[in-house]
Amino acid sequence: MSTADDPFTIDADRLWSNLMELKEIGGYDDEATGLRGVRRLALTEQDAAARHRVIGWMREAGLSVRIDRIGNVYATRPGSEPGLASVLLGSHLDSVATAGAFDGVLGVLGALEAVLSLAEHHITTRRPIEIGIFTEEEGVRFGTDMLGSAVAAGRIPLEVALKLTDADGIAVRDALHRIGFDGSEPELRPVPHAYLECHIEQGPVLATAGLPIGIVTGVQAISWQRLSLRGAAAHAGTTPIALRRDAGLAAAAVMLELRRICDSGAFGALRATVGRLDLTPGQTNVIPSGATLTVDLRNPDDAALLAAEQHLEFFVESLASTYGVTGVLERMARTGAVPFDPAVQDLLAATADDLGLPHQRLISGAGHDAQEMAALCPAAMVFVAGEYGGISHNPREFSTPENCARGVRLLANAARRLADQP
Repeated sequence: MSTADDPFTIDADRLWSNLMELKEIGGYDDEATGLRGVRRLALTEQDAAARHRVIGWMREAGLSVRIDRIGNVYATRPGSEPGLASVLLGSHLDSVATAGAFDGVLGVLGALEAVLSLAEHHITTRRPIEIGIFTEEEGVRFGTDMLGSAVAAGRIPLEVALKLTDADGIAVRDALHRIGFDGSEPELRPVPHAYLECHIEQGPVLATAGLPIGIVTGVQAISWQRLSLRGAAAHAGTTPIALRRDAGLAAAAVMLELRRICDSGAFGALRATVGRLDLTPGQTNVIPSGATLTVDLRNPDDAALLAAEQHLEFFVESLASTYGVTGVLERMARTGAVPFDPAVQDLLAATADDLGLPHQRLISGAGHDAQEMAALCPAAMVFVAGEYGGISHNPREFSTPENCARGVRLLANAARRLADQP
């Protein structure tokens, strides 16, 4: 009989086949890239179809499945000592509007593959192992990222989450009911023994280093804000430049200032992005009276992120005297920097060494469900290298079958070791 330190294999072909099958649920032909992309926004019919397919695989594997009141899905493989806290493996199935096949999905299907492989190798663990599918990780539809895991961890109250609305005014509560995922299980889940998540890196660090695997040390702080600017509409041909109150010009000034402070280094390793800009009334020959833009700020240093937020507030206030435009900032989401558990990181690194997998430690620039679970229990992540400079949130997102299999084999063996801990 094998011991907990004996590595076991996974079925790499099955993992890849499942990834490619799920890619077609919400699949679309992307004109910009000429590639097959994925559009599976949270709590849409496409998201529901992907959930149902994975739940079908879970039940075929003999796992018990439950759904909580925010729509998170959990499947459990029992342990030999069912009273012990479980090891939770998870991620998400929802996507941005122009996604690839791996973001989030690799973590869910990798967790499923880990459980299937444990069964096929006749391995019993002391602790139960759970698979989690978290609702609205991307935040694209309802404006708050990591929504399901944040509710499960208690950071966002259920009633607050259920009242969030999308661009069409549809509330989370109604969207859950419409697709049949308004479950009855309590949203505040039992505290796991540990949490692991496998994810494509979504960046160039591993590919540049020529390494297949990353051990993630934590997630940087993230701030999402919506800025509404108000000027005055006027005729584009008859209004002198000096007399304009151009909300579009003020929006451009904000975007340039964000880039300037990133380049300045005054706020550390700050990253700033305006991901959406809408002008009102949006006519060719009318000076914009209004502009609404989203601002995404990220920094591994909490204090530096706070300083950047304050700088943005002061700059917005200055728009009145500079451009005759007023602005209001509205908080959409805010999470502090989250360090992952050193002991779990060390366990992942030791397991990678035993499997002969070259790796390095790195911080995550993107947010993940793991950062929410880290508030409940020891948590860490496995990154797999992406191709094409690590591009993500794009149909060009890609990781090789070999690297996906390496990451999931590491996930599976590390999960086994955690699940055998007393």
